Amino acid sequence: MRDGDTLLMISQREHSWWKNLRGGAQVTLYIQGHTSKASGEVFTDAETVANKLLLFLQHFPGYQRFIHIKLAANGQPENPEAFQRFAQGMVIVQMKELVEVAA
Repeated sequence: MRDGDTLLMISQREHSWWKNLRGGAQVTLYIQGHTSKASGEVFTDAETVANKLLLFLQHFPGYQRFIHIKLAANGQPENPEAFQRFAQGMVIVQMKELVEVAA
């Protein structure tokens, strides 16, 4: 999910690629034909992951069918326990300060 100069991504905790981004690692991203520089930040604590995951699902409701988590009309999980279990197995990767690099 992109919001201005921030890109939010979700990954399963069992994957290892996100571990390279801990501590504000500087990265180069290629997004939709454009190269950008950014700094990575990883969130692993349960509360932050759940909050950012809920925000992601509210912005991209179609993603709910892939992870079998449904949101009610009020934007909250229909099954809060299942949502919490799912969130525990995930991490949130946030790329901040996306700055496009001239070609």
